Amino acid sequence: MSDTPTDAATLADTARVEKEAARRAEPGGLGQLLRSGMGHNLGLVLALGLLAVIGIVTGGERFASVDNVMTILRLAAVIGVVSIGMTFVITGGGIDLSVGALVALSSVWCTTLATQAMANDIHWIFIVTTALLVGAGAGLINGLLVAYGGVVPFIATLAMMASARGLAEIISARKTQIVSVPGFTDAFSRDVLGISVLIWIFAIVAVVGWVLLNRTTFGRRTLAIGGNPEASRLAGINVRRHTMLLYVLVGVCCGIAAVMLISRTTVGSATHGQLYELDAIAAVVIGGTLLAGGRGTIVGTVFGVLIFATLTNVFVLNNLSISAQAFTKGLIIIAAVLLQKRFSRQPGS
Repeated sequence: MSDTPTDAATLADTARVEKEAARRAEPGGLGQLLRSGMGHNLGLVLALGLLAVIGIVTGGERFASVDNVMTILRLAAVIGVVSIGMTFVITGGGIDLSVGALVALSSVWCTTLATQAMANDIHWIFIVTTALLVGAGAGLINGLLVAYGGVVPFIATLAMMASARGLAEIISARKTQIVSVPGFTDAFSRDVLGISVLIWIFAIVAVVGWVLLNRTTFGRRTLAIGGNPEASRLAGINVRRHTMLLYVLVGVCCGIAAVMLISRTTVGSATHGQLYELDAIAAVVIGGTLLAGGRGTIVGTVFGVLIFATLTNVFVLNNLSISAQAFTKGLIIIAAVLLQKRFSRQPGS
């Protein structure tokens, strides 16, 4: 009798999987294509192409130049790394509102006079290590609160957002901290094969993220937990530990983004990462990752980041206001969510 609930849950989950498989097997024409990952990515490519056409028409050579394309990619690189981490958290059924504050805290902590002094004695890599450890540590706190403390992700990360930003202001005394460690700026400001190191870092993080989500047990467990945490627990997955690791992962991504931002601005500041949480969530959502969890796409997230970066560039080249940019971004996010609901709905439901 004690096995009855488990058996019932297993049967229910099996029935759900079989129903989903049958639905995917049905011929659905255009609707089926749009529901597929390939169809969604095709839509993102078309959207990015449309923005490029608008940029060429309105900006001419200023937009189409190689230098401007590199500018767009550099603009996308930092928030892109954060968005890759956010993809994992949202796919796993969570949310992280603290990523911008974690970028600020990591950037401030790794550029203090004490940290820079040790970096001068050891190597500039000490700054990078400090940023990664701070991001991972803050992510670990988020993960412990959510997974083991039972705190709702929205509340836990909202509290971390306020606390991390406040701690960054205390550590820096609300002043920018200039990086003066030999070799640090040079290492990240140079080009490799004509492409900025920052863009290469974004590309590497995206590739590693894709492999992790699509070709490893970690990724399969992330998808399973986001889709049905109780069924995942019954299947033998340690849901709490895995959820904690997802927040550590996004924290590490924030540490990487902080290093990239410092190399670009040459300073650590408590104002770094403002509104990164909104930009990252927006990129993930329009990329095709479900806010409810259970489905995620790294490729879609990359396209989402590039769409917003290109949109911002077009607005800047045409001297349009920041308010107009924000309004347009809001419309894009709403449209993406509505499309998600429309094409993720099963026939007959």
